[in-house]
Amino acid sequence: MSIANPDRMTRQELRAGLSLASIFALRMLGLFLILPVFAVAAARMPGGDNLTLVGIALGVYGLTQAALQIPFGMASDRYGRKRVIVFGLLIFATGSFVAAVAPDIWWTIAGRALQGAGAISAAVTALAADLTREQHRTKVMALIGSSIGLMFALSLVAAPALDALVGLAGIFVLTGLLALAAIWLVAKVVPDPPAAEHHEHDPVGFTDVLMNPQLARLNFGIFALHFIQMAMFVVVPGALIATGGIPVAGHWKIYLPVVLASFVLMLPPIFYAERRARIKPVFVGSVLVLVLAQGGFLYGSGMFNALVANLVVFFVVFNILEASLPSLVSRIAPPQAKGTALGIYNTTQAFGLFAGGAVGGWLAQYWGAAGVFGVGIALALLWLAIAVTMQAPAVVALREYLIQPQVDLDRLRAELVLLPGVREAVVEPEKRIAYLKVNLERWDERRVRRLIGGEI
Repeated sequence: MSIANPDRMTRQELRAGLSLASIFALRMLGLFLILPVFAVAAARMPGGDNLTLVGIALGVYGLTQAALQIPFGMASDRYGRKRVIVFGLLIFATGSFVAAVAPDIWWTIAGRALQGAGAISAAVTALAADLTREQHRTKVMALIGSSIGLMFALSLVAAPALDALVGLAGIFVLTGLLALAAIWLVAKVVPDPPAAEHHEHDPVGFTDVLMNPQLARLNFGIFALHFIQMAMFVVVPGALIATGGIPVAGHWKIYLPVVLASFVLMLPPIFYAERRARIKPVFVGSVLVLVLAQGGFLYGSGMFNALVANLVVFFVVFNILEASLPSLVSRIAPPQAKGTALGIYNTTQAFGLFAGGAVGGWLAQYWGAAGVFGVGIALALLWLAIAVTMQAPAVVALREYLIQPQVDLDRLRAELVLLPGVREAVVEPEKRIAYLKVNLERWDERRVRRLIGGEI
């Protein structure tokens, strides 16, 4: 029998989504809080007048993140999601406290590198995938992605006040405390992942995941999305000043309502995609709108109202794609290699952030805003061509069956995973229930019933 109420999230799914989003939010708030004030505050420490070192201090976080996302993701497949997440948060907190007591810019760089070494994004998103059914996964990923955007907007408002109140060292201490609070959430609030699963395939190697053409399409997408985002924000602040006369300290008055409006506007397309199994059309349509938004920036960046309107459009499609991409990765990746696939995905994301900032700065210096948005259009068009050719994910559902007393459980488990269309199978001996994840387009339920010996 199908699991009851498949169109509604269960209490555990809601708990998982909210708690994992809170972990992301606590960690990202701690990270974002220093961004609006670091360059100015760092000038007060030895070596902080060297802008190159200030830039390294900001950027080294992304470098260690990119280097360790894949190892952390692979470790979560082998040693368990929660264990790896707690370990990563401890490293992040340690780095925060090192930066808080740093006597000079070099120790601050070391602290920031340690913060980045707590590369838990792949493990958290893999755990979110483990704890949610596929028909609700994009909603949970959207919740996690929205929490990141909300923390970014909140940091723009709170950081100047906190810097005045407790200084840069106090902000780093707060960052460490937020990471420790996230550890408490992992231990006490986040549901435990399901029992070890049995899969229909042999173990999947790293190269197999890296070279998977469908996953490669998605990895290119996240690289392009974050390249465009970082390149844009090399020139958007200056455009807001030039067209609206708003100083940098007042930009939060633009970003906050834009981000909040985008959260509301992203929900209908996501719900439509999930409920109607139309995730590919919504996904491809969002990439097309991204192309149009970049065109709007190119031709409207000299007008304040057009600039703000395009920011709203950009953040709506950014949030939809930010939610859809990890959901698609978790659906397409082999079940026993979700952490590895999401590690590669998050590494590609980090490289997109780095490349977007570096190349965006170079483009802005030599070709101005037109060069930045022109390259953004070209990259988004290339992504659109790639997205059109991707395969729509299979329509997958969960089924559960009561196992009759005469059925041998060990033999049953082995036979179930060999059936066409059965992607995952878990047998609980105490309850004598078999839980199956099946591809509705391929599976033969009659064969399952014969093996099980009776349906609930």
